Amino acid sequence: MQPIRKLLEDGRWHFHYGPIDLVISVDGELDATDRALTACWQRFAEILPELAAELSLLRQPIKQVTWMSSPVARRMVRACWPHRLQFITPMAAVAGAVADELIGFFAAEPEIRRASINNGGDIALHLQPGERFTIGLVTDIASLVAEPQGRFEVDAAMPVRGVATSGWRGRSMSLGIADSVTVLAQSAAMADAAATMIANAVNAQHEVIRRAPASTLKDDTDLGDLLVTTHVEPLPAVLIQQALDDGAKYAQHLLGEGLIFAAALTLQGQSRLVGRMLDRLVLQARRAA
Repeated sequence: MQPIRKLLEDGRWHFHYGPIDLVISVDGELDATDRALTACWQRFAEILPELAAELSLLRQPIKQVTWMSSPVARRMVRACWPHRLQFITPMAAVAGAVADELIGFFAAEPEIRRASINNGGDIALHLQPGERFTIGLVTDIASLVAEPQGRFEVDAAMPVRGVATSGWRGRSMSLGIADSVTVLAQSAAMADAAATMIANAVNAQHEVIRRAPASTLKDDTDLGDLLVTTHVEPLPAVLIQQALDDGAKYAQHLLGEGLIFAAALTLQGQSRLVGRMLDRLVLQARRAA
């Protein structure tokens, strides 16, 4: 297994190495862009072996994790540590932490106006003053490959540099039943960890919700024998509201702690918005649709 890269038809780059799948967008002066991409590619090839060397520790509950050698692993630990009163392992922030590690090469070049690194829906951003990105918002994480159901903008004046989405049908398993939870935060790793935890909090108990031990679905899961959601049929309206209320309450707590800037939670056609920032942006996206 070797890292591979490919220039896409739209000018973005695709970097792939094992489970890491990045799409990189960059706008700026050509020489600066070339330097940043070269440095990013060199560092990209190092990350997976580094994480693999410490994987057994990274799969442990966060309170049991001590010193990590890899800079990416340390990013993962820092992002998950604020959630330590509940079950979480550093793996909850792995995708965002990888994106954060690599976006720094673009931020280091003054002549790069903007760049984004999308790691399977977890996005790290670099924005020079006056620049902005339009980001798709999905209401069902299972449709990540499809056209987004909404869009919002992040501009350089905002503190947001990370966006992440989680849900029970995403790449990672979830303890909850959210169709999607999108989080805006200071970094992609912070957004990744928070989206995971908020998605877990969007939860309910009902006979049409099926769960199974995570270990029976994936041999090397960090979730062990915890029950994860495998199927959710249409739920009674009262349970949808209750599950969203629970998730929104946890998101509001994270907002109050300064760990996120905003969150959008969806479940079976219903939604909750936490944080004025995303509320304004989502409303703008709906009007533009």
